[in-house]
Amino acid sequence: MKAKTTISISEARKKIFDIAEEVQKPNNYYTFTEKGRPKAVLMSASDFEDIMEDMEILGDPEFMDKIKKAEDEFKRGEYVTLEKLKKELRYESGKGYSVVAEKSDKKNKETKNTRHKKKK
Repeated sequence: MKAKTTISISEARKKIFDIAEEVQKPNNYYTFTEKGRPKAVLMSASDFEDIMEDMEILGDPEFMDKIKKAEDEFKRGEYVTLEKLKKELRYESGKGYSVVAEKSDKKNKETKNTRHKKKK
């Protein structure tokens, strides 16, 4: 939940160091007013970076198309559960996983199984 605090700029000036510390808490931000109207907002650098990243994603039509496609696939039931994925990757907790990938040999038109192991 976001914690919004609204105070006047002149009051904020007196408490700026306390306010700067307060906005470090997750989702806390301050709106500074002048003559009762919102004038500026102070939030943590981390929250600001998150918002800027979100805006960049939302402003990228290609990325938004991919999100829409993924949502549509999910609605149609075209997804793999985490448990099924772990099984397919032969994941073992604490031991990593192995992947079986099908590679086609263009010369012989054969299919080869290739194993890759990754340990954590």
